[in-house]
Amino acid sequence: MPDDIILDVKGLKMYFDVSAPLISRMIRRTSKQMLKAVDGLNFSIRRGETFSLVGESGCGKSTVARAVAGLYTITDGDIVVEGENLSKIRDKTKIAAISKRVQMIFQSPYASLDPRWRVRDIIAEPIRAFHLAKDKADERQQVDTLLRQVGLSPSDGEKYPHEFSGGQRQRISIARALSSRPEFLICDEPTSALDVSVQAQILNLMTELQDDLGLTYLFISHDLAVIDHISDWIGVMYLGRICEITPQPELFKNPLHPYTRLLLATIPDLSGETTHVPLEGEVPNPINPPTGCTFHPRCPYANERCKRERPELRRIGPSEVACHAIEEGRI
Repeated sequence: MPDDIILDVKGLKMYFDVSAPLISRMIRRTSKQMLKAVDGLNFSIRRGETFSLVGESGCGKSTVARAVAGLYTITDGDIVVEGENLSKIRDKTKIAAISKRVQMIFQSPYASLDPRWRVRDIIAEPIRAFHLAKDKADERQQVDTLLRQVGLSPSDGEKYPHEFSGGQRQRISIARALSSRPEFLICDEPTSALDVSVQAQILNLMTELQDDLGLTYLFISHDLAVIDHISDWIGVMYLGRICEITPQPELFKNPLHPYTRLLLATIPDLSGETTHVPLEGEVPNPINPPTGCTFHPRCPYANERCKRERPELRRIGPSEVACHAIEEGRI
């Protein structure tokens, strides 16, 4: 793996057993049901860059984030962080070393902070867990520095989470994530619970921290405006698979996959004009996904090959796209 690749995901699968209890299945004579939340994902992230995953709700974005963070046991595939395959590590010392370098910012700043703890203790928890302070004075100094880094005051450390607004709570979450001195942050829709004006402040803060600290981000969002603001590379997900990987400027200037084009058509146009076919239908059930290309029931360019054969990512210019119609020149 090249030295500049900090994360390499290969063939990632995350299946969940959603079957009814055994007795119910015996009475109704039904078989087990597996929800294919992620079904064969491949992507990599270069050091210092932001790779974003975007797609409709239920496409598996957050499941990928939690799998990379080590919160889920993966069904199949490899998650390689700086040369270490997370799916095969059993040594607790190695796991702790990787956990120190990889941290996560969660979606809800209201649910991710312990209301019984003072902010200072919340931020100091990783410092204590990884023994990063020489003494109490050093710990206090580190927490004060982190609070200043995220735009808060050292005196805010004595308060409780309920005394802050949503945007301020997310700043506390960012400070906690930075307290173990990580190189890689997993950001699971960190602005979706915030007002638009506050979203911009948090995104600007994250961009500044990335520049100052050399951080790498895996950023999860369903908001194309947020994705446009922060991303270097974008992976478009649909029903547990990536259908297109593209540089940020190409997503809006030259989208390739039909789903990417239809996703962009959902952005309101103030002129009232549109050249795109509107996005119709619902995301199919991941328990029983369509055969072949999973997007074919909603795709205006689908043919028989799309219904029976699963497309793989192929390079086209600076992008990679999984689409038979593009491969055959039907678009």
